[in-house]
Amino acid sequence: MSRRHEYVEKIKQQLDEMNAKLDELQAKRSQAEGTAKEEYQEKLATFRERADAARAKLREIRESPEESWEELKAEMEKIREALVHSYHYFKSQL
Repeated sequence: MSRRHEYVEKIKQQLDEMNAKLDELQAKRSQAEGTAKEEYQEKLATFRERADAARAKLREIRESPEESWEELKAEMEKIREALVHSYHYFKSQL
């Protein structure tokens, strides 16, 4: 198994875990009311945007030539870190 493949699988697993956590948070959103529900929806949308960006970058890494994927790895790490930070911030606001 190549290093790129291992990396892609690791990030994919992390994104899957984040999506599961997102689903849990979304279930809690349905319990919110009024202004809190609107704010919750906005934060959830931001989180989803970051998750979509991470999936897009992962796809780019997967489809990149073997010799250039390392360059994309740094970008992916920044996106992943922003996603994790966003999740923790979002969760702390509940």
